[in-house]
Amino acid sequence: MGKALCRPRKAAKTARAATKYHMPAVIEKDEDGFFAYCPVLQGCYTQGKTYEEALKNIREVIELHIEDRLACGEEIPKMESFSITAVEITV
Repeated sequence: MGKALCRPRKAAKTARAATKYHMPAVIEKDEDGFFAYCPVLQGCYTQGKTYEEALKNIREVIELHIEDRLACGEEIPKMESFSITAVEITV
């Protein structure tokens, strides 16, 4: 059986110091626009008609994902570095 989803109770927001997170976001062009995902946060993906819309959307999705994990007392993965590049292959 899979892990149960945390459903935190709605409560007044408590003041806490804001923490900055640096998360990788991959944005790919496809036939319908742009697809974006965060490879370190499982299930964290979105889309947009333009690159800018996909970037805005993935930032929002990552923020919501992190807020949910914090509310559930879950750890946030830390990224030391992330690299993506294009390689040319001749076959």
